Amino acid sequence: MYYDMPLEKLQTYLPARTEPEDFDAFWSETLERTRTFPLEALFEAVETGLKFLEVYDVTYNGYGGQPIKGWFILPRERSGRLACIVEYIGYGGGRGHPFDWLLWGNLGYAHFVMDVRGQGSTWRSGDTPDFEPEGGNPQIPGFMTRGILDPRTYFYRRVFSDAVRAVEAARSHPAVDAKRVAVLGGSQGGGIALAAAGLVPDLAAVMPDVPFLCAIRRATEITDSYPYAEIQNYCKIHRGKIETVFNTLAYFDGVNFATRAKAPALFSVGLMDEICPPSTVYAAYNYYSGPKEIKIWPYNHHEGGETQQSAEKVRFLKDLWS
Repeated sequence: MYYDMPLEKLQTYLPARTEPEDFDAFWSETLERTRTFPLEALFEAVETGLKFLEVYDVTYNGYGGQPIKGWFILPRERSGRLACIVEYIGYGGGRGHPFDWLLWGNLGYAHFVMDVRGQGSTWRSGDTPDFEPEGGNPQIPGFMTRGILDPRTYFYRRVFSDAVRAVEAARSHPAVDAKRVAVLGGSQGGGIALAAAGLVPDLAAVMPDVPFLCAIRRATEITDSYPYAEIQNYCKIHRGKIETVFNTLAYFDGVNFATRAKAPALFSVGLMDEICPPSTVYAAYNYYSGPKEIKIWPYNHHEGGETQQSAEKVRFLKDLWS
């Protein structure tokens, strides 16, 4: 059912933003610290039996110089440098198997898939632990409250830094045209893509599907679905730390990254989405600073447009790069 705002209100919804005064300084220092470690992107060929695609097992250094895994997929037949898709994964999922990622390479793009540290045991396997001992506060099972009492120790500080380094790793490969790199993802992956778009100023495109981690406080107030329920449960128990929690989350809110992002963007939203409420998606979309469009799926929940949305993304990039 429709439980959020009517569409005409969603289309003009611009909630007051909570942005820390040192937001830019925080992220500048975080990325500067991350880049003190060499990238050392390693691409090792993997035999998969795929006739038309080459697959590489990737390792590169992310936040804290810690090794992050990924897949890099190329069409076997190619000429010149290729436009590249960097993809981020939804909550709880990992990079899985190369057979999970066949679309973009078969369309003639380079495709870089970033594993999410600490995840990959809920619905698709992963291979990257969260090495960081930071953020030892008591937490609700999951990742949403890991290190949540301080932005310097919060889980997504590490993940968003890894995401920026994933773009740098993709650009380091000789088959990639560094000027034509797009980022995308669904749910958590969409939130990570928005963060990357706000932190990497020269991306060619961003395509966040039903993005998570946007207008986070509102999300915790109007849906009791997980993963936002992890934050609700933490605040229910740690009653005296609610403002500390949301002060931390303001450094990671997609709405604040959206105001800084300039790349052409294609969003999607499910108007019956109970996991990432439509108003939270529209909050990021309406604040987005670059050229933008949004695909609306009126009767869909968090699955959004699924393969039909993939067709929209194919069309969007074809129009952009033709």
